Amino acid sequence: MSSFLPQSVREELAAVQKFARRRRATRVVHVGDEAFPILEMTQSGFAVEAADAPRLRGFIDIYEGARHLYQALIVASEQHGDLMRYEFKRNTAAATTAPVDFETSSDRPVALLPRL
Repeated sequence: MSSFLPQSVREELAAVQKFARRRRATRVVHVGDEAFPILEMTQSGFAVEAADAPRLRGFIDIYEGARHLYQALIVASEQHGDLMRYEFKRNTAAATTAPVDFETSSDRPVALLPRL
């Protein structure tokens, strides 16, 4: 069907699809002070728009809105059309609490009671 459409119409359709894909993106990759929307994400990596993002490499943070999801080490994989794909070398879920280096017992006191 696309061979029946004029080139200008095909370009407009591609631009609208690109805009809609960017608008649906809820996850964002942060590199330093810059942020790029993630258009596709899998277990092994993610993809961003090739025109916007430079060739990213190294340590990045992935956010969904204001919530920090992952800290990852990435390497550029390939450019496929207008998407630049990156693969995870390491992908660690971000923790909201500090890790403890000791075992906590289940019968520990919850609060301190004052002496009367």
